[in-house]
Amino acid sequence: MSRTPRPVPLPRIAPSPSAEPPYDDERPAGDVPAAPPYVQGALALAYDPEPVEPPVRRPLIWGPPGAVPDERRLRALGQAVAEILSGRRPPSSVSSLLTERAHAELVRSGKIINCTRPPLVGTPHVSQPKDGVVEMCVLVHCGDRPRVLALRLERKGVQWLCTDFEATP
Repeated sequence: MSRTPRPVPLPRIAPSPSAEPPYDDERPAGDVPAAPPYVQGALALAYDPEPVEPPVRRPLIWGPPGAVPDERRLRALGQAVAEILSGRRPPSSVSSLLTERAHAELVRSGKIINCTRPPLVGTPHVSQPKDGVVEMCVLVHCGDRPRVLALRLERKGVQWLCTDFEATP
C-alpha cells in the first residue's frame, strides 16, 4: 500500500518594507539629523585636537592570588626570553614581565644562544619552592645542540615578574 503524499504548503506572500528612505515630512520630529556646520570654501578643521595619550601598559595578571601561572603562559615567556637570547627579538618586548634588574641583565647578556633557525621551547618543568615563587626550566631546541633556560618568577601584588634567569652557553 502506498501512502498518499501530503500536500506541500504553498509559499505565502509577505509584505516587505519600503526600500526608499522616508521623505522629510514622513519622519518623526525626534529623528531629524543635525545639519552639518556651514563651511564656505575652506576645510573644516578642529582647532582643539584630542590629546594623544601614551598606550597604557597593563600588567599581565596570571590567575587569582596564590595561583601558579598556567603552563601555556610560562612556555610563552620562556619562548620570548629564548628568542631575545638568540637575537631574534628585542628585550623591550618583555620589559613589563621582568624586574628592572632582570631586564638589565637580559640586555647586558646579549646574544648567547647561537642558532641558525628560530629557537623552539619545550614543555616547562615547574617547581614552587615557597609561596609566591615559581621556578621553571625549559629545554630550548635550536639546531644540533639544545640549551637549557631557567627562569625564576615572583609574585609582586597581582602580577608575576621574572626576577632572574640563567641559560647554558
